[in-house]
Amino acid sequence: MKIITYNVNGLRAVIQKGFVEWLKATQADVICLQETKAYSSQIPLVLFEELGYQTYFQSAEKKGYSGVAIFTKNMPKKITKGYDLPSEIDDNEGRIIRADFEDLSILSVYMPSGSSGEDRRDFKMRWNRNFHQYIQMLKKEIPNLLIVGDYNICHQPIDIHNPKANMKTSGFLPEEREWLDSFFESGFVDTFRHLNKEPHNYTWWSAWGTAREKNLGWRIDYQAISSHLIDRLQRAVILNEVKFSDHCPVLIEIE
Repeated sequence: MKIITYNVNGLRAVIQKGFVEWLKATQADVICLQETKAYSSQIPLVLFEELGYQTYFQSAEKKGYSGVAIFTKNMPKKITKGYDLPSEIDDNEGRIIRADFEDLSILSVYMPSGSSGEDRRDFKMRWNRNFHQYIQMLKKEIPNLLIVGDYNICHQPIDIHNPKANMKTSGFLPEEREWLDSFFESGFVDTFRHLNKEPHNYTWWSAWGTAREKNLGWRIDYQAISSHLIDRLQRAVILNEVKFSDHCPVLIEIE
């Protein structure tokens, strides 16, 4: 199974840039999207249906904001939008959608950014703690989980181009990185870093200046898999040549 995650920063915008043609060439079985910034009714879904995909959206209540989706060529047993277990936070920002298959469940997740101020940093940490609690409950029912998307956190200094200068920047704050430590330690593996220990591999670049041309980026997009499934992992790559968005896709292949 070939699975791609991609923060498109506006699905309608990337469709105009050749996204559908690129997706066709990837031959992906499942593609998980973040920041769709649209309702399904605003998207020409026939373009994806013609490629063999079934399309599922969880959109934010606020128009043009956030939103996640899963497009799959394999019929899921169940689609869950938002939380289906007790949660302190509603998914009115459209940040979680899950597809259950025969032996694996895939979540497309857009974790909050805290870059706009202290209130959102506080919300980010509350959201992340709540999400982790949800995952701990969920994996008791569904142990085979793949949690993909934009985590909005660089885990280690290797994952950011200038760690010293960004120690006090949201996305690389100590408490955010500690949360990600605890998440991985609870039974998940960062698939890309499991197979690739090399520096300078990023998934997001600032739109200011020439950050992308100079590869001054952050690795904030992940595909995390339940640790006991790691033997099924065949490949994990960052597709940094794909430039429809300020992010780039991340691809894994699993048996």
